[in-house]
Amino acid sequence: MTRPACAVLILHGGRAASRAPTAPAQLTVLRMIPFERAVRRATRGSDVVVSRPRFRLRGWNGAEASPVADLRAAVEGLGVPTVLIGHSMGARAALRMAGHPLVAAVAALAPWLPAGEPVGRLAGGRVLLAHGDRDTVTDPAGTWAYAERARGAAVRVPAPGEADGADAVAAVEVAGDGHAMLRRAGLWHRLAVEFALLSLDRPAEAGPVANAFRRAAAGLPRLVV
Repeated sequence: MTRPACAVLILHGGRAASRAPTAPAQLTVLRMIPFERAVRRATRGSDVVVSRPRFRLRGWNGAEASPVADLRAAVEGLGVPTVLIGHSMGARAALRMAGHPLVAAVAALAPWLPAGEPVGRLAGGRVLLAHGDRDTVTDPAGTWAYAERARGAAVRVPAPGEADGADAVAAVEVAGDGHAMLRRAGLWHRLAVEFALLSLDRPAEAGPVANAFRRAAAGLPRLVV
């Protein structure tokens, strides 16, 4: 089998604490199927592998950070530059993997980011943070605070006129949607596809993701869509 040139991993959510095995029929797992399909369709015919790995355990489990070891194994098993697109707990795991030499970019959708979540690993990578303003499961305010800490610490925001945004953190607020990303599902899927194509240097119609990175480069507030 020919080795792909790059990969996109779609990562599901979970719970703060649980040592129960993750089952394929869990809603957090099923929710990511349309994301996988959308990204796979957008990259069809290219040398990109798109997959939706399943974490062994449902929970983060404190300092153990159970999903991170699973994700590291998946990334290193592929052995190619990889874009991570995660939801909730999966987004937190993806951000913990930012800075790994094989991780090219991270999109965190409705991420679970408790106060004090480290930002130092983000240096040198493209990061998108997107959160619905009606999320009552994970805190949008925590996401915006995380974005500001990242910009002020480890991550270089490109100067005005730099179009690439490869080292930037951009933020998108999705109006009228909650944690499950269902009310505006099509928009969430478009965010994931545009981010994947941008991060893989594939042709993509400029949309909200490109706009969010332009705003980050200009020092403007998060994009509201």
